[in-house]
Amino acid sequence: MGAAMRRIQAGSALSAFGLGFTVPYLYVYVAQVRDLGASTAGVVLAVFAMAALVVLPFSGRAIDRRGPVPVLLVAALLASLGALGMGLSESVPAAVGSAALLGAGTAVMQPALATMIVWCSEPATRTRSFAMQFFLQNLGLGVGGLIGGQLVDVSRPDSFLLLFSIEAVMFLVLAGIVLTVRVPGSPALQGARPAAKGGGVRALLGHKAMVQLCVLGFVLFFACYGQFESGLAAYGTEAAGIQPSTLGIALAANTAVIVVAQFVVLRFVERRRRSRVIAAVGLIWAVAWLIAGYAGLGHGSQAMATAAFVSTYALFGLGEAMLSPTVAPLVADLAPESMVGQYNSAFALVKQLALAVGPAVGGPMGASLHGPYIVTFVLFSLGITYLALRLGKRLTPVQDQPSLATKASRVVAQHLPEKESVSA
Repeated sequence: MGAAMRRIQAGSALSAFGLGFTVPYLYVYVAQVRDLGASTAGVVLAVFAMAALVVLPFSGRAIDRRGPVPVLLVAALLASLGALGMGLSESVPAAVGSAALLGAGTAVMQPALATMIVWCSEPATRTRSFAMQFFLQNLGLGVGGLIGGQLVDVSRPDSFLLLFSIEAVMFLVLAGIVLTVRVPGSPALQGARPAAKGGGVRALLGHKAMVQLCVLGFVLFFACYGQFESGLAAYGTEAAGIQPSTLGIALAANTAVIVVAQFVVLRFVERRRRSRVIAAVGLIWAVAWLIAGYAGLGHGSQAMATAAFVSTYALFGLGEAMLSPTVAPLVADLAPESMVGQYNSAFALVKQLALAVGPAVGGPMGASLHGPYIVTFVLFSLGITYLALRLGKRLTPVQDQPSLATKASRVVAQHLPEKESVSA
């Protein structure tokens, strides 16, 4: 990695580290520590998600017109103010307002960072760059959550103020690092930009491969991330008799698999077609849901049920490690030079929608409709495989397998005359 990419990755990891301090405890903080009630906590979490849905449709155009750095600086500042405000919130309006700032800021950071990675990488190195970002973000979230768990004390609101203050400082650190990055920029910004109002959206919706990727992305996030802390957790405790403390072990197993397997998986992914890698993830997740079905619907011992449930989260982690160097680079490769920010923001919006709909659908099903819940998500996982193979027919050979371009360039270089090769 060049200096610019190293700084982008460091800033991304530190912001994830800050988020890890507070994300697991936001509900408990609002409902119990500030004594604002469970309904208010639900509203705060909903506002956090809705703020992202509101700002993401506009952030992509801003990134493409102004560049990702100014947008990221504004987003980091908003997120920092939101985090600090949340730590000081003692009333419902203050908590809701802070959640809106925090949700909007953190949502815009992701497409801005993704665009910076695209601008600072080549197609040949992009896969590893996004894999590294995913690895560092998960590591940051895990370490932040681990340290935050040692500092938090439900009986002391000041301990939560400390957590939110650390989070706010990490966002400012991200902004400071970004200010030192010399982004080479997109050549397309020097030419024509989407001039007509809504023209960028029309162009995106007219790109059939991108539309199919967005549909696939919704199913991916709905069937995995949208179930982690809602439907799957409810199913585990209600159907499988899993202790709440075991949920933490399961999430730790998920993170551990990602951290350990990421770069081993990367070697496998780089040499294969992206559509088939995503299709394989669907099959792996179908097996994970079947194992979850055994944990809750089987008749084994409680120890076997617990082991099966933890294995489910571990298999999800393996699939995530396969997706990180596949999906995000594919979004970048599908995007025209002048619309990288809009494509990244559109995909982030799809992810946010899935994360909003997933708990609403999966939570009640996981708590009460145990058999139908497992069957539904086994079918969704198989749907991932079908949609991925269908998407592969829309992609060019190089979009589906970027290593082909590298091989072709090597062959051309080998057959160039010696002088021409040296000058190249």
